[in-house]
Amino acid sequence: MAKLVSKTYGEALFEVAVEDGTVDSLLREVEAVLEVIDANEEYVKLLTHPKLPVEEKISLLEKAFKTKVSDTLVGFLVTIVEKGRFAEIRSILSYFVDKVREYQQIGVAYVTSATTLTETQQEEVVKRLLETTSYVKFIMNYNVDPTLIGGMVIRIGDRVVDSSIKTKLGRMGKELSQIQLAN
Repeated sequence: MAKLVSKTYGEALFEVAVEDGTVDSLLREVEAVLEVIDANEEYVKLLTHPKLPVEEKISLLEKAFKTKVSDTLVGFLVTIVEKGRFAEIRSILSYFVDKVREYQQIGVAYVTSATTLTETQQEEVVKRLLETTSYVKFIMNYNVDPTLIGGMVIRIGDRVVDSSIKTKLGRMGKELSQIQLAN
């Protein structure tokens, strides 16, 4: 149900942004609102509290964002509060961000390697990803996991390319355990 809610509202906001030609500016605003929400857990709890009247929630929301983001986004946030969906605000706005990135052909890649990649290696990874995907740009997230021994694991959306030595050794171990030796 939560996925359906985030998709429904996220799609609606995306369609408004495309229609108004404000995709880039609305993306920046949504990312800023997400930062505020992530930094203020108590604020989210307050706006989802069942005993606080909707009018007060809207007033708090408008005070916080009215002069900082567009009327479109404030109106959208007010609608979310009115519909009692503010508890899902992170997933709704995250869906919008993902939708905009897809629209702009920007991929998000998570690269895990056994050691820290040099700047040259990172540039090579980006170059290879751009050559092998339909994306025109990437937002890169690098992590180090020494247990990989060598190689790397790259995740883009639900696609995973695992070329780590740890995985290769695991496969070899499985294959060797399935071999039956003749006497």
